Amino acid sequence: MSRILLTTALISSSVFAGDWTQILGPNRDGIATGEKLIAWGEAGPKELWTIPVGEGFAGVAVRGSLVVLFHRQGQQERVTGLDAWTGKSRWEEKFPVSYRSGLSSDSGPRCVPVLHKDRIIVFGVTGQLRCLNLETGKQIWSRDTWEDFGAPEGYFGAGSTPVVHDDKVIVNVGSQAGAAVVAFDLADGKTRWKAFNDTASYSSPIIAKVNNVSRAIVVTRLNCLILDPANGKVVNSFSFGARGPTVNGATPVVVKDHFFLSSSYRIGSVWADLTGSDVKRRGESLLATQYATPIVKDGLLYAIDGRQDGGDALVKCIDPVAGEVVWEKGGFEYGSMIGVGNELLFLTCGGELIRMGASNRGYREISRSTVLDPTPRGHRLPALSNGRLYVRDDDNLRCLQVGEIRDSEVP
Repeated sequence: MSRILLTTALISSSVFAGDWTQILGPNRDGIATGEKLIAWGEAGPKELWTIPVGEGFAGVAVRGSLVVLFHRQGQQERVTGLDAWTGKSRWEEKFPVSYRSGLSSDSGPRCVPVLHKDRIIVFGVTGQLRCLNLETGKQIWSRDTWEDFGAPEGYFGAGSTPVVHDDKVIVNVGSQAGAAVVAFDLADGKTRWKAFNDTASYSSPIIAKVNNVSRAIVVTRLNCLILDPANGKVVNSFSFGARGPTVNGATPVVVKDHFFLSSSYRIGSVWADLTGSDVKRRGESLLATQYATPIVKDGLLYAIDGRQDGGDALVKCIDPVAGEVVWEKGGFEYGSMIGVGNELLFLTCGGELIRMGASNRGYREISRSTVLDPTPRGHRLPALSNGRLYVRDDDNLRCLQVGEIRDSEVP
């Protein structure tokens, strides 16, 4: 059996410990690196600053003292560079958008910015892919992926955060015209390759290495693809998803030489090797998560089982190899987790921040406090960088001190 050498896509060698440069953190696995949590009282973590924000499900990305926010105000999608110490704007770029969701009261954007070296990649709710300068926010290039490849808008517009690998931006575009997945040149936005026929999901792609060979794992509307990111060749694929009013929302997670997928809507979970040649279907009883990505710790998965619109959720510890639930605890609202050392931060859609231990011995709650208003529109992914936890509700972005903060930061 092949052994994995690198589990997820690293943004670049210039990423500093504590940076949160893309969806689910520096390694796209929900784990904060270089962080040490501090204690806080019953009132919760200290609030450092709060600013008003517009619509959008997208969490922030952070490099040094620069926080990049992607949101919408009126008929504009805005990319705003904020100062991590104060929350004040350093720069802002605005782009026209007219999309209105027929199924959600929030009309995007959905995707977390991606920070790569001196560039920012944002993917708007109407499939507008843009590359901006990290220092100034000025646009370098853009592509209208829906227009160029004939992709439909789906249930909630575009919502799969791209991944950068080498000199390419790999996007879950979602076209039935041979462009389910498309790679664009990072330098100028030109099409490098396109592959497969399927519409898009809301799951974000990852990059993994097996036998020192890179592979892109992309979950589309009804399939999971394993591709060569250099040329777009589909190495393997298998069905994952269901027709009708369903979505695939959680990002794949890698555990040694396998990866794990889960979805709600009676889809359940899959445990597959990184070649996609050995695929084991798991029932809903193991895990069926609407969009929250599990956290991997010591070969176990810590996950939220359920749906935001489906009543109580469960916190579960899962052994993916055995396909067994190690322990579970019910009575929670749905939400997402971040892994920090031997602990987990669980932000619920009701605005609670729950700090718990990551252990196979059972659920251990350390603290619980309300840090946000409830989010009926949808869930925003939290981000943790240099001791600061960035959380969003429908109206505000809050910066909370949950860990040690370095005195100096590199923007």
